[in-house]
Amino acid sequence: MKLSGLKRPFAAAVAALLLVTAHSSMTVQASSPSHGLSAFDELKYPADFKHFDYVNPDAPKGGSLSMIGTAGLITFDSFNNYILKGDAAQGLSFVYDTLMARAFDEPDAVYGLVAHGAELADDKKSVTFYLRPEAKFADGTPVTAADVVFSFDVLKEKGTPFISFPLRDVEKAEALDDHTVRYTFKGDLVRDLPLSIAELPVLPKAFYEKHPFDETWLAKPLGSGPYEVADFKPGTYVTYRRRDDYWAKDLPVNRGQFNFEELRYEYYRDRTAELQNLLNGNFDLREEFTSVDWATAYNVPAVRDGRILRKTLPDMRPSGAQGFMINTRRKKFKDPRVRKALDYAFDFEWTNNNLFYELYERTGSYFENSDMKAQGKPSSAELALLEPFRDQLSAEVFEEVYSPPVSSANGQDRKLLREADRLLREAGWTLQKRKRKNAKGEQLSIEFLLFSKAFVRVINPYISNLKRLGIDARIRVVDSAQYQRRIKSFDFDITTTRYVLPLTPGLEMINYWSSTTAQTDGSLNLAGIANPAIDSLVDKALAAQSREELTNITRAIDRILRATHYWVPHWYKAAHHVAFWDKFSWPETKPKYDRGIIRTWWYDKEKAAKLNKR
Repeated sequence: MKLSGLKRPFAAAVAALLLVTAHSSMTVQASSPSHGLSAFDELKYPADFKHFDYVNPDAPKGGSLSMIGTAGLITFDSFNNYILKGDAAQGLSFVYDTLMARAFDEPDAVYGLVAHGAELADDKKSVTFYLRPEAKFADGTPVTAADVVFSFDVLKEKGTPFISFPLRDVEKAEALDDHTVRYTFKGDLVRDLPLSIAELPVLPKAFYEKHPFDETWLAKPLGSGPYEVADFKPGTYVTYRRRDDYWAKDLPVNRGQFNFEELRYEYYRDRTAELQNLLNGNFDLREEFTSVDWATAYNVPAVRDGRILRKTLPDMRPSGAQGFMINTRRKKFKDPRVRKALDYAFDFEWTNNNLFYELYERTGSYFENSDMKAQGKPSSAELALLEPFRDQLSAEVFEEVYSPPVSSANGQDRKLLREADRLLREAGWTLQKRKRKNAKGEQLSIEFLLFSKAFVRVINPYISNLKRLGIDARIRVVDSAQYQRRIKSFDFDITTTRYVLPLTPGLEMINYWSSTTAQTDGSLNLAGIANPAIDSLVDKALAAQSREELTNITRAIDRILRATHYWVPHWYKAAHHVAFWDKFSWPETKPKYDRGIIRTWWYDKEKAAKLNKR
């Protein structure tokens, strides 16, 4: 059972915002034009590459793919993907091109799309992109430097914080001519800025003169990407049609990709309805996020006879940080001992055995499933980073890294509950007639805020343990719109979310953990983390000049986060469970850091014909 924290479709696309320039011996430090960018390493693909290794360059075009998109998105009322207002439709990233396109078999590399090259200044304080003259929007008008500058200006000024925060140190963008744009940086944390810019959507200035950027609307958006909106019904479905006149369809970064004639996203109010409609053939493909369903709900004739396939795709990306995020802005959660007690009350082992069919592993780290995860005691390199903050940090940071407790899996581990009781008493919350109260006589209460009932079965046993500790715990399930409003304004006690970190963590760490975002409505710093040591280390991470240096810094950050107990960690699986009707094919090589389904699969006419005869 995975989930997306804030239900913003653009989040996944922008989670890759943080990539930078290089080719061959030319890394980000290069001052000559390059066809691609990468944070630390040499680029895999040379300037004359024909296509990415994980595509079939001869894949047939045609057919359709109908699917459920990001888990938890149950409605939409807008085609404006870049503001906090409204619920934007899924798939909009395929409407817009970017200056450079991601290679999903490298940790942090992008290659020329709208821009054929980029040049970083010797002092690293500016980068210049050179646009392709042939780039065009879907209405046939050219993509110009004015559009690129407009895109940057409006996204920085009015875009969702997930977009605007990484751009805060980009001082300005200027059009040197119709096909050349220069971005100027301020400050010292500039390493990731060229990549942040390279993956911004290019928006048509003329379109937004008629459609206010800071408002929701359902007008057909205009972009320069491979797809355009074809048909939709708000809250029910949206269909995208592949553009036959797409200007960049033969570029190396696109060859063998975007093979479906149509992409259709279906919306259902709950996952049970999703699953039944998949099994009934009402759409084609669904990623399963609920372990009990993956284990038991697919025992139907269409699966048994092979009409529906179930495929497990390995996920080599960091698994992210999924858990119960505790809102430390609220006074009752200020003491880390209270937060740690909540961790001891959650019985993951019972949950995994009884609800998840043992399909998951316990998450311990904010950098789970990666070498950025802290382990054991701090290394000498980590200690050097942590020592300046020793007086500000708990002793726990300098010991064996904190890991969640392991229970006896009986659902009511008395040893762990006794430890939770001890921590609460130390923090001033004592039992008074079976109620956990502070010195003022106020009972400790907790409300879990949800937008879906899917987690109720997980939280109810947890609530039982919390009540044994004298805590007044309850669940509140609200509709999608109310959930978004309350999350954006931090109006909750505890909620469930999942942070997905890129392979080269950078500017998004500010949005997740920086003091500057703790009180910024709409940020992803749900726990309200405001820790000077973390702030300093995030700055160091953004300035790191090698992957080894970055890894040591992220491990130090991980130690502080885990020892300060901002969350009750959940679980993870390093795989995607996908069920789909057998009418698709895919390349021999899967992109290492992506599912690859929308970009690299194709509709197989022979399989579809056989399926129709069964």
